[in-house]
Amino acid sequence: MKLDIGCGANKHAGFFGIDKLPHPGVDLVCDIDQGIPLPDSSASFIMACRSLPYVANLPFVLSELYRLCADRAVVCIYAPFARHFRHLTNPYFRQRFDEYTPRYTTPTFYQPPDSPACPPIRYDDAPEPPCDLRLLRMELFYDEPFSSEWFDNEEREMLKDLQFNVASDILYYFLAAKSPISNDELLHMSRLSYPEPFCLARKDKR
Repeated sequence: MKLDIGCGANKHAGFFGIDKLPHPGVDLVCDIDQGIPLPDSSASFIMACRSLPYVANLPFVLSELYRLCADRAVVCIYAPFARHFRHLTNPYFRQRFDEYTPRYTTPTFYQPPDSPACPPIRYDDAPEPPCDLRLLRMELFYDEPFSSEWFDNEEREMLKDLQFNVASDILYYFLAAKSPISNDELLHMSRLSYPEPFCLARKDKR
């Protein structure tokens, strides 16, 4: 089963849609902050497109998604990038996402070689992650003029770290590790193709 979390009225084709409101096409109406009434290990792929910034308890929701995942299921999360003024001023966003986020989703971090770097967390008392979601891929999406050919990827990375309003959105693919997995297998899975949020057709990714 493939799940579309917070699908609204635009459920991805072939997915089981979950939303807090009974939009057309929604298969299960529930508040994911209260849990998702589906069986353990029942999902092979989970899409969460622009839905997780609104949840009240992100660690709990991530642990619920992990519970629903079969071993080596893939979770796609697409979210506004934290360091952008139009996201910081949105009063409805409760959660922020950036290149540090994958460090909080697993006790055993893996850095995919073809993705932007996830810097180490700079303090020792970080809470224990509620699940084991290993990063397979991370992509950043940039506003103009940073998405133009005037900048290469290294320059974009540097500017993103120095100022606001450079990157606008971020995409992650995570793997639900429920049994031992090698870095070679993670590398192989990081290079496979997976379903994308349909809104990416309007985005310039780097």
